[in-house]
Amino acid sequence: MRRFTILIPVYNDWQSLAKLLIEININIKEINECEFNCIIVNDASTIPAPEIKVPSNLESIELINMKKNKGHARCNAFGIRYLSKKNNYDHVILMDGDGEDRPSEIKFLVEKALIEKNKSVVARRIKRSEGPFFQSLYQLHKIITYLFTGKKINFGNYSCLTFEDVKKLSTKISLWSSFSGSVKNHIDQLSYIDSIRGLRYFGPSQMSLYKLGIHSFSIIAVFKKIVFIRSVLLIIISSYFYNSLGFTLVLFQFLLVTFNLLIYLVSLRENEKDFLDSDFNKESSKIYTH
Repeated sequence: MRRFTILIPVYNDWQSLAKLLIEININIKEINECEFNCIIVNDASTIPAPEIKVPSNLESIELINMKKNKGHARCNAFGIRYLSKKNNYDHVILMDGDGEDRPSEIKFLVEKALIEKNKSVVARRIKRSEGPFFQSLYQLHKIITYLFTGKKINFGNYSCLTFEDVKKLSTKISLWSSFSGSVKNHIDQLSYIDSIRGLRYFGPSQMSLYKLGIHSFSIIAVFKKIVFIRSVLLIIISSYFYNSLGFTLVLFQFLLVTFNLLIYLVSLRENEKDFLDSDFNKESSKIYTH
């Protein structure tokens, strides 16, 4: 019997969570010889959490209440740190609570994890639901990430981590800044499934151009040393063309320096103190069972 814990961060969107739990229950029904539990990280929601009913195919749901609003990425990081101190699971499935990570793909994550038990599995995005303009910018983000890090990062939070990789990631400060960047940087072997970005159950997508920019810089900041080395090399190589390029070259070098400064500033978000257990309210946390 393989034990899976599903980790879901939530901020105020309890309506989506309720629908998601129903969809998860439907999609794990036919998965045999596996046990599923769920941990919900409440990111200091201003809307009180409702009483949670455990669906029939989930063994339990644990609600962890953060003392302060930390943001989606930090809730995932805290959840991983929290689970690293437990031993009642074999795999951890991370997914968003709004429906954009499609519950119908859980079975593919599980099937892959059961075949390759020693590898974590990530959901590789092959199609997104946003409009063409946003998708174009997202492709640009992937190109820039690859150019400066040498890493092809085409997945988000939706994944299935092994017990060992949960332990490994929990010690990495960069996890506080970027999950996908930390996974790519610290986990040597990964398996993949193809994934389609779904639509939010209720309301428009919360991803904005500003959030995409922060998301992009956060990933690249995980590899800040590599980015700095590549940027220096680009500046040195381009300096040979100074006579022919002149002002254009100076502008290019200025942009590279600015880019590295932004990467450095974003990397300051990585802070070990943000992993402390004091960030969640033990007294108000609950475990729901049948």
